Amino acid sequence: MVSGDQAYTGGCQCGAVRFRVGSLGRASVCLCRMCQKATGGIGGVFVPASNLIFTRGALKHFRSSNKVRRGFCANCGTPLTFEIDDGGTGVSIAAFDRAAEIAPVIQMARAARLPWTDALPGLPERTPEEIAHVAKHYAGIISYQHPDHDTDHWPPQ
Repeated sequence: MVSGDQAYTGGCQCGAVRFRVGSLGRASVCLCRMCQKATGGIGGVFVPASNLIFTRGALKHFRSSNKVRRGFCANCGTPLTFEIDDGGTGVSIAAFDRAAEIAPVIQMARAARLPWTDALPGLPERTPEEIAHVAKHYAGIISYQHPDHDTDHWPPQ
């Protein structure tokens, strides 16, 4: 569970935008169609706007409705914020470096969820044979993704 007095860091996939949050609000998953398209349905955590500081880069914005704009990295497209015009900012849970520590405590717009999402925990995993078949391919991947922590040595030389 999230401690209210810890600083949390995060950012986009390429590292061009980084942020720090002093305290977090309620983490949620919104399943509405707008959030599905904007974030893949991962969810967000609300933070007091005064506690959100961008430590590198700046967001590009898309107005997704008459009351909300969404911030994203202009370089890699990572969705980062959900900004309500009359107050409140949501930050994508998956964009935090320690996202596993930020568990949603509520879901919104459940009626709009994609119906097959209920079956996800029961889907089979790859068999050992399938894993062996793709192992060489995965071993050859070189990630250009920013590491899940702040560094002064990014991007790599």
